[in-house]
Amino acid sequence: MTDKSASFVYVTYIRTTPEKVFEAITRPDLARRYWGHENVSADWQTGSGWQHVRADAARTVDLVGKVISSDPPNKLVISWANESQQDDPDPYSRVTFDIEPQDDMVKLTVTHDDLQPGSGMCNAVGKGWPLVLSSMKSFLETGRGFDL
Repeated sequence: MTDKSASFVYVTYIRTTPEKVFEAITRPDLARRYWGHENVSADWQTGSGWQHVRADAARTVDLVGKVISSDPPNKLVISWANESQQDDPDPYSRVTFDIEPQDDMVKLTVTHDDLQPGSGMCNAVGKGWPLVLSSMKSFLETGRGFDL
């Protein structure tokens, strides 16, 4: 059995609404503006597939998974794997977006767990999530994300 004990948790506060945070994650036209990728699903309902697609002419699919749980605009849980490993259940991890209203802000907690310690994915998410979520915060508060 593979050790999947590693996890990454990131918390940020964004001056916006829960609905806008959920949309920023699930609407391809919004995600591309701060992530450089589009998160694409037919309906973001439990059991549906999703893809993380580069927002360029090549439209390369980098990540894939399934929607494990969807409770808009409060929570989204998805499985997560490199597209090249989609047929192997072992490298899949899980990402949970908890979106909580806090007065005139939103507390966004992203938990990426079921990661294999020392794996390429584990190392990448520890660097990637802070940058992506900082870009999302900037985008939602100012209309401009980072060039990722």
